[in-house]
Order: sequence, then structure tokens, then C-alpha cells
Amino acid sequence: MRCVIARFPFDLVKSEVQQAMKGIKPEPITGESVVISRRTYPVKQVGEIITRQDRRDFSAAEVTRALTRLGFTCRSVPAPAPVVEPSPLETASAMLGTPAQS
Repeated sequence: MRCVIARFPFDLVKSEVQQAMKGIKPEPITGESVVISRRTYPVKQVGEIITRQDRRDFSAAEVTRALTRLGFTCRSVPAPAPVVEPSPLETASAMLGTPAQS
């Protein structure tokens, strides 16, 4: 499949990407990731290996788009859970405690 990453055209084949990543130890996941042969790699690490370019030359979105079109499973960064602040009534109730039962 032909794709453009960092303004350079590449002809990528799924089996060739799998072969290129064989024996490569996955780095810790801090952002977007892709599953290749039951291993989860950071998208930027895979992009660097398959394009032979510096990671600063391309975005994770470019590589994610190409790998998704090849049929790989890509995962985005999970959104942080929203912080729920207690209401003033809940805060006051917590400070007073529960009533004693007789």
C-alpha cells in the first residue's frame, strides 16, 4: 500500500512491517500504540523503524493512519477520568458525620 509519511512516499506491506519489527523490544507506551504480532509498540517507534526517519520528522497520526489501513490494531491515548468534586452539601455532611442511632 502506498502512503505518505513526513512528505515521503512509502510502499508498505503488512508482512514486511511485521518482519521489520521482529526481534525489536517494545519501548514503554506513553502515547498512541499499535499491536504487531501480539506485541504492543509505541507508534513513533514503529514509524522510526519502517521509515528510517527521525521520530521528530513525522507525527503519530501519520503512522497510525498508515498502519490502520494495513490492518493493524492501533490504540489512542486513553482520556483521563474526570475529577468529580463533591458538592458543598456533601462536604458539609461529611464534616458533620452520620447521626447516632439509638
